[in-house]
Amino acid sequence: MSGAEDPLTRLLAVMAQLRDPQHGCPWDCEQDFRSIVPHTLEEAYEVADAIERGDREDMRDELGDLLFQVVFYAQLGQEEGSFDFQSIAQAVLEKIIRRHPHVFADRRETSAVSQRETWEAIKAEERSHRRDESGATASALDDVPLALPALTRSRKLQSRAARVGFDWPDPSLVLAKVNEELSELQEAMEADPADKAHIAEEMGDVLLACVNLARRLDVDPEQALRAGNAKFERRFRALEQLLREDGIELKEAGFDRLEAAYQKAKSAEKAG
Repeated sequence: MSGAEDPLTRLLAVMAQLRDPQHGCPWDCEQDFRSIVPHTLEEAYEVADAIERGDREDMRDELGDLLFQVVFYAQLGQEEGSFDFQSIAQAVLEKIIRRHPHVFADRRETSAVSQRETWEAIKAEERSHRRDESGATASALDDVPLALPALTRSRKLQSRAARVGFDWPDPSLVLAKVNEELSELQEAMEADPADKAHIAEEMGDVLLACVNLARRLDVDPEQALRAGNAKFERRFRALEQLLREDGIELKEAGFDRLEAAYQKAKSAEKAG
């Protein structure tokens, strides 16, 4: 392997060596498309985490790990003769150019909103073309990946439905729907607390309505919940510190004292 090769060429060569049946890595040689998926998802979340923390050095490293996942898939595709890294790059290059006619062709967009509409129209045309080739029945919900996080997938499904007119005309009506679903959840809890299946179903309806409200308010539910998790973690850690300062063991504090400490931490954070 020449030191003069560019890093991407060397990375592809390293990947091929790792997969060599005689001299490669036993773990890498055992993998297939399905077995790598959990690692790919984990790497994507680690990229998101580095971005949220603003750690540029860690971001670079995590992006490298994510790139390696693409290289791994490309090697698997090359081995079975279906695709390779070059065809992956060529396909995305053509797609990006096709979806940006206002940059690479003579179309002009006057706003981000109109550009987004053009983008979605082009994607819809691409989906239609794929359906025509496969003979599948058309649906506005086609090609929303099952593997997406549930909040993200819910938002995408509801956005697709909204584009064909299935949408509340005003966010206040969506908020009313959230309250309606909460009432139905409460009814299920009171009717039979042991009927976990019914309660779970009503809980799903509540979450679906909340995602729809977030969409109408132009809030990404996944990012909103991640921010909410971070806020809860900060305040709970502050709660722990407050109890330590008072010499109180967490498990022996009791709910009332824990709640009081949480509210104190919350007030201190807001004041600060």
